[in-house]
Amino acid sequence: MESVAGTVTCAAQRRASRPRADALRNRERIVTAAREMFVEFGPDVPLDEVARRAGVGNATLYRNFPDRAALVHEVVLAVTSRTTDRLEEAVAAESDPFAALSRFVHAAADERIGALCPMLSGGFDRDHPELLTERRRLEEAVEGLVERAMSAGRLRTDIAVGDVLVALSQLTRPLPGIACLEIDRFTHRHLQLFLDGLQSPARSELPGSAATLEDLRGGR
Repeated sequence: MESVAGTVTCAAQRRASRPRADALRNRERIVTAAREMFVEFGPDVPLDEVARRAGVGNATLYRNFPDRAALVHEVVLAVTSRTTDRLEEAVAAESDPFAALSRFVHAAADERIGALCPMLSGGFDRDHPELLTERRRLEEAVEGLVERAMSAGRLRTDIAVGDVLVALSQLTRPLPGIACLEIDRFTHRHLQLFLDGLQSPARSELPGSAATLEDLRGGR
């Protein structure tokens, strides 16, 4: 009897420790809504508005994310992870490394990676272990793709991976406010102009020096 009771107790504890499916869905809805609203209005949007768009109550939002910092952290983590996933999908779909790079750049724009920039200010913990892991995963994936495109003679050689990341951030960064959302329709057009400028042979001499990952980390 003791063995059976112990087994039942352990099973109950495992069930209690696993989030329910509806709780996970609520959490995902909150993160998705927050991501959308941070893009539209900036990271200071009222959290009750985030809860309303997610279709959950304020209590549910705060049960998952006790404060704004926790929610911003999760949004940054989710966008960074999803962007790396898009790169891996592009590499799997395209045999030409430059075609894979182009596919990734457009996919990263759809993930709104540029919207992360306004969130990485104030007391935001950029060096949280989870974020460091995902950031390194993204950086290493982009770096590998850039190197393969250069080795294939498809990418100009006077740039570095930091140039790609900086341009991607700048060209996909939305301006908060409903009135500014109209510029989104130009994003992919301007990204394609940027990609055309990356192709080899280079059609101009770039001023300054290539931006490396070390440059980006040093300028934080």
